[in-house]
Amino acid sequence: MSTRQAWPPPATPAAAPAGLRRFTARPSEQQERCELCGVPVAEAGHRHLVDTEKRSLACACTACALLFEQRGAAGGRFRTVPTRYLSDPDHALDETAWNLLQIPVSVTFFFRNAALDRLVALYPSPAGATESELDPSTWQSVLGGTRLAELLEPDVEALLLRRSGDRYECFLVPIDVCYELVGRMRLRWQGFDGGAEARADLEAFFAHVSSRAGQPRAEERP
Repeated sequence: MSTRQAWPPPATPAAAPAGLRRFTARPSEQQERCELCGVPVAEAGHRHLVDTEKRSLACACTACALLFEQRGAAGGRFRTVPTRYLSDPDHALDETAWNLLQIPVSVTFFFRNAALDRLVALYPSPAGATESELDPSTWQSVLGGTRLAELLEPDVEALLLRRSGDRYECFLVPIDVCYELVGRMRLRWQGFDGGAEARADLEAFFAHVSSRAGQPRAEERP
C-alpha cells in the first residue's frame, strides 16, 4: 500500500480545505463570508459547497446553498453539501474487512469522485488528510458490507468508518464533516498516538455523529 497527502488530490500537507481552515489555523477576527456572493455567514453552522472543478470546499450563505441544491445549477460546478446523517447497525464490517483496508489509524472515510468515477479513501493524520492508494477493488469489496455505499452522493457525502476495539461503526455523513474531523485531529494531535486530547475529541466527535444519525428511510434504501 502507498499513501499520499490529499484534499482530494492535488494538495500539500500544509493545505487545508477552503472553508475549513478555521479548524487548523488560529482564530481570526475577520468576518466569515459566503465565498460566492460575499455576504457574512455565521462562524459555526453555515453550509458548504463543493467546487467540483477546484476540488475544494467553499463557505455558503443560506441563499447560495439553496440555489446549488438544484442539480445542474451553474453547470453543475458547485454542489451543496447535504445535511443527512445515516447509520448502518447491520453492516458486515469486521476485523477481516478492516485489515484489508490497510489503514494505519482507526478512522477512514470514502467518497466518490464524480470526475474520476472512482472511490477515494482518506484518513486523518498529523499532516492532514492522507489518501490511501490501495487497489480500489479492495475498497469496493469492503464497502459491499454496508447498504449505505449504494446511497452515497458523489462528491458531497462520505462513508465514515471507525474501528474502536472490537467494535466497528459505519456512517454516511456530509463530506465537510470529515474534513472538520481532519482539521480537529491535525490541530490536537501530539506524539505518536495522538495523545489524550485528540482521543477525547475523537470520542466526542463520534458521539455527536451517532446522535444525529438515523437509519435510511424506505425511499432511501437501495
